[in-house]
Formats: sequence, C-alpha cells, structure tokens
Amino acid sequence: LGNFQAVNKPKKDPCKLKYGYHTTVTRGYDNENPCKDRPEVRFSYTEGAECDRKKIKDNKGKESGACAPYRRLHVCDQHLSHMKDDKITRHNLLVDVCMAAKFEAESLEKYRAQYQNKYDDSPSQICTMLARSFADIGDIIRGKDLYIRNKREKDRLQSTLKRIFQKIYKNLMEDVRKDPKKSAEAKERYGSDEDKNFFKLREDWWDANRAKVWYAITCGAAGGRYFRKTCGKNDSWTEKKCRCAANIRVPTYFDYVPQYLRWFEEWAED
Repeated sequence: LGNFQAVNKPKKDPCKLKYGYHTTVTRGYDNENPCKDRPEVRFSYTEGAECDRKKIKDNKGKESGACAPYRRLHVCDQHLSHMKDDKITRHNLLVDVCMAAKFEAESLEKYRAQYQNKYDDSPSQICTMLARSFADIGDIIRGKDLYIRNKREKDRLQSTLKRIFQKIYKNLMEDVRKDPKKSAEAKERYGSDEDKNFFKLREDWWDANRAKVWYAITCGAAGGRYFRKTCGKNDSWTEKKCRCAANIRVPTYFDYVPQYLRWFEEWAED
C-alpha cells in the first residue's frame, strides 16, 4: 500500500524532506508548514493537560475522562488539514505524513535537554518523547485521535482523509481486479464500510508505512536509545537514533496502545 515517493522529486530519505517543496499543500499562506501557528514551547511548567470535555472526543457527558498532555496540544500536523485530495496518491500521502513526523521531532528536539534533565531517572527520554508523538500522528491518520484543537480544522482533515482513502481503495481495487480472490477479499475487508471512513484501510496503511514514519521522526535523535529492548528476535537495544539495526523494525508499540492510556501515563509524569 505504500512506497515512499515524493510529489515533485522522489526523496527516498525522509530526513531530507522540505515542507515548501515535497508536499501536496499548495494553497500558500505558509499552510505547507507543519508547525504553522504552533507555539514554540512544547513543554510547560505552568500549563498542564487539556481536559475540557469540548476538546476531548468521547469526554462529553462524563464527570472525568481523558486529558491531552501539553505536548499533544501543539503537534506539528496543521498542514495535513490542507492536503489536496485530488493530488494525493497512495504514495505521496506518506510524504506529508513523514513531513509531520520530521518537523514534529525538530520542534521537540529544541527542548530535549530540558526534558531529559527533568526526567533523568524515568523512561521519558528522547526516544519515548518521539514515540508518543509518533503514536499520536498514527491516531490522527487512522481517525482515532481524541484531541479536538479546532473542530473545523479536525473535521476538514478527517473529510480529506476519507476522500484520500476512498481514492486509495479505488486504486487498490483496480490493481486486484484481474484476481477474483484478492478482489473479493479487498472488497469484503475495505468496501463494507457504510460511512466510507475506511478505518480498516487506514489501519493497514499505517501498519505498512509506520517504519518509514518512525525513520522520519528519529532523523535528529542522535544518541537516543529506546527504554526497552525491543529489536530483533532476541529483543536487543536500539542502536543510534532510537532505531533498530538497519531500521528493520519499529522499536515502539505505543501506536497500538489506546491513546487515553498513553496520555494518562504522560500526564501523570507532567
């Protein structure tokens, strides 16, 4: 479902992506900038998590519920709501998702020293910090994200993603049309979604491409080591930049942990 290919000029290395060039966002006004209008401060000693029921999906009507940690409030993903679905293919969607990951990491890296000094004895080092944003980006793409910064922006993004994955579904069905078995399997798995959200397709797309997104978010994580041994058959440590050897495996499974549970752990640390 996903081979990495940029829109204008192929970039096999996501670390070399430039938001003003490798993107489907062409509306101007700096909308192609993933961090546009996002505060530079990513960790705060004075401001806490967002618990407003209007800002957290599924909290409505509850006395208490999930709280989005301060880091999540300003994830560098704003360009995703400006993607042009008519220019998106199964390949270049990955470019804009990797763009979010790369520039989110650059934003977090500015506060690496502050963060590691605060949590020197905890697993919340650079790799964990990146893993949390990586998982949030995964939830955004899969339609699972609970945080509602701006309802209009969120609705626009999800509407765009629905159209993008509908297009990917049509392309997939075209690819397998000569194979009756694969065609039937794809239609049963992805085409039965009455609301056309394509959640299963989005889940499979993420699963197929998460290693490339992890590579993008760890471009600048020099010296980082994931807090658990999760690499290889024998569960070894990550090597440089929070990556397993040859980047053959993503060391974190945070993106498969329910978002509210990840947030609770992070919020408790803050």
